Amino acid sequence: MGLFDWTEKSAGVLQGGGVIAPDERLPWPQTAVMGVQHVIAMFGATVLAPILMGFDPNIAILMSGIGTLIFFLITGGKVPSYLGSSFAFIGVVIAATAYAGKGPNANLGVALGGIIACGALYTLIGFIVQAIGTGWIERFMPPVVTGSVVAVIGLNLAGIPVKNMAASNFDSWMQVVTFVSVGLVAVMTRGMIQRLLILVGLIVASVIYAVLTNGLGMGKPMDLSGIASAAWLGLPGFTAPVFNVSAMLLIAPVAIILVAENLGHIKAVTAMTGRNLDPYLGRAFIGDGIATMVSGSAGGTGVTTYAENIGVMAATRIYSTAVFLVAALIAVLLGFSPKFGAVIQAIPLPVMGGVSIVVFGLIAVAGAKIWVDNKVDFSNNANLIVAAVTLVLGTGDFTLRFGGFALGGIGTATFGAILLYALLGRKS
Repeated sequence: MGLFDWTEKSAGVLQGGGVIAPDERLPWPQTAVMGVQHVIAMFGATVLAPILMGFDPNIAILMSGIGTLIFFLITGGKVPSYLGSSFAFIGVVIAATAYAGKGPNANLGVALGGIIACGALYTLIGFIVQAIGTGWIERFMPPVVTGSVVAVIGLNLAGIPVKNMAASNFDSWMQVVTFVSVGLVAVMTRGMIQRLLILVGLIVASVIYAVLTNGLGMGKPMDLSGIASAAWLGLPGFTAPVFNVSAMLLIAPVAIILVAENLGHIKAVTAMTGRNLDPYLGRAFIGDGIATMVSGSAGGTGVTTYAENIGVMAATRIYSTAVFLVAALIAVLLGFSPKFGAVIQAIPLPVMGGVSIVVFGLIAVAGAKIWVDNKVDFSNNANLIVAAVTLVLGTGDFTLRFGGFALGGIGTATFGAILLYALLGRKS
């Protein structure tokens, strides 16, 4: 089967309890709408990460689309994945650039050099896996480890919508309205509306927010003025990398976290689809590594397989790679559209927070599903301790410092899971 050949399936497959596999697709109009949903699902985090590091969000969106296309081509269109801004880079980029936390990052070029070095190391790991197989990774990262790492990604991000996206009691209640709206769409509807639960739930919650604020004056009104004044097309501001050795040494080790994230992603999709994607693991690492280097060379963030999109796939049971091709092309177009950025910026923050609560929760559940599908034995004390410690390290954002290098929650959880299993799993 060729790169762009998918077997067309009707939505009746989903209604009958089936799934749309990676090499299948719905009719193109429905596939296109699903692509829009994936763009929206990744948007919040893909834009938030560069803002936290002082990067240009429009560049991040553009490079996420280009990176996803690179990944699609290198994996032969066999692995359903979207590449978005990785949160694993935030701590090391801030440390390497001494970023103050507001406005453009004055030392952006130094961070970009480090991101490119990380992508190069990640690509090298991919070539090693491609040459000698995944057995050595499997020994270090069995299902108890990968499931824990995937779950931790969702749990570690949980504080973002809960703590940072609700400035008032009204905003908190709007988050409740949002995730209830998504839940009602998921349970009470059928067909394509049910498959678009996140997109439809977001629209419903935004309308409710507008009625309560713009209409009844109960909270901060939606501001649509930026949409009218924004240009339809505009060139984002590219930045050249600066190769600083100390920054490169600080940022490059993030590649290990990206390996764990990507491995967990592929294990999760394998579990959900019943298709063995392990033969594509090396190519997936190479695709993600090259995409990270390309992104860093233009002023974008490091990218990774996006857990938010795992959540969407888990909810919709649509794993078609055609959806991600469409999503990538949309993101590339949107990267050159300031007006799109203005539309997304107009979405009320508590509504985006409510959607994030749902998506991050689905990520955590996807990690638990890896345990269930692989029949992880929690009567085995080694598995029990590895999972327990990993979840708390990641959720609590446990940080270790080595001189000027800080390893945050996802990093400590990832390395902790690997090292604990290597230590405790020997006897078992």
